[in-house]
Amino acid sequence: MLKNKKILLGVTGGIAAYKAAELTREFVKRGASVKVIMTANASKFITPLTMQTLSGNPVYTEMFSLVESPEISHISLADWADVFVIAPATANIIGKAAAGIGDDLLSTTIMAARMPVLFCPAMNSNMYAGPIVGENIGRLRRSGYRILEPESGELACGVEGAGRLPSAGEILDEVERMLTPQDLAGEKILVTAGPTREPFDPVRFITNYSSGKMGYALAEAACKRGACVLLVSGPAALTCPRGVELVGVSSAVEMKEAVMRRLQDSTVIIKAAAVADYRPAQTSGAKIKKEAGPLRLALERNPDIIAEIGRKKGRRILVGFAMETENLIGNARIKLKEKNMDLIVANDLSRPGSGFQNDTNIVKILDRRGGIEELPIMEKSAVANHILDRVLALKAREPEKKQGRAKKNVRRP
Repeated sequence: MLKNKKILLGVTGGIAAYKAAELTREFVKRGASVKVIMTANASKFITPLTMQTLSGNPVYTEMFSLVESPEISHISLADWADVFVIAPATANIIGKAAAGIGDDLLSTTIMAARMPVLFCPAMNSNMYAGPIVGENIGRLRRSGYRILEPESGELACGVEGAGRLPSAGEILDEVERMLTPQDLAGEKILVTAGPTREPFDPVRFITNYSSGKMGYALAEAACKRGACVLLVSGPAALTCPRGVELVGVSSAVEMKEAVMRRLQDSTVIIKAAAVADYRPAQTSGAKIKKEAGPLRLALERNPDIIAEIGRKKGRRILVGFAMETENLIGNARIKLKEKNMDLIVANDLSRPGSGFQNDTNIVKILDRRGGIEELPIMEKSAVANHILDRVLALKAREPEKKQGRAKKNVRRP
């Protein structure tokens, strides 16, 4: 998403200025070109030489310094960038921008900016909670600037509270969201992810190898593209993406209840969870002790969540997954038809780089018309966007379907 993007980074004079070095490095690692503007106070916390080395570009510090050409710096930099990030953004620069003051290179460039601008406030928690900073942030929001709220924790001054600069990862995610077309705005997408756990005593359960990575990638991608996303997840050692609502569940029955309660409010359902097909018929209230001979467990079927959604989905779009070790296409087609899905994403677990635990996947996307789209090995985030592209294509066909139904209902004289 950031490859070949031009990012202008403004660094101000707060203790968090040192984190701008890591942020610059991460932007460059993702293929972006970075130019840095530093205030005079920022240069007291971290040197321009450090930022120049990490960005690979000259660092801009003076209003009227001719770094490379006779162009006016604040105009040329504002015209050059795709996005402008101020991190850390002190109370001082927030106040200047809110009041329309341009008395140095950074504040003047903000005034000239026509690209998306992101402020990442970082300051003492009492300053951040104060009415003046609050008013200024509100004014910036109303003027169309983006604000990434600071994190809470122990600050450099020893105070505990809100005011810490978000991590480089959080800032990068927000920048990607700003640069992503909001083509799923207005959609309410329900995603399921992760495994389920089916206990047979208080300390043991039946589960599978699912990490939840594919479902979480789908939730994150949909959120970045403007959708309102609800993620219903089984146990997973993953962080819920920013902006996504998380409902944590454990068993298949819990997942079914969570999904069906929220089905009515959803426009798209993507079932990426690896739900256990069976659960123990009986659960012991105490730990089952080891004894001589085998342990026999009776299993019973879990509810078929996606089949029930298929029966009740109406005009909602339903996407499912098929994970197979043999007869991939045949089994996926049967599942697609029987469970009334619109798309099914099939992957062969026997192929290296595919399926559980991996950061990559190798999938085929099947539709109700008999089409098959085969994707090469790619990051699960890229697979997620391909799936969402197919959902959008189905959404684009909805007017055609309505028109077709209307023609069928026309009575001939």
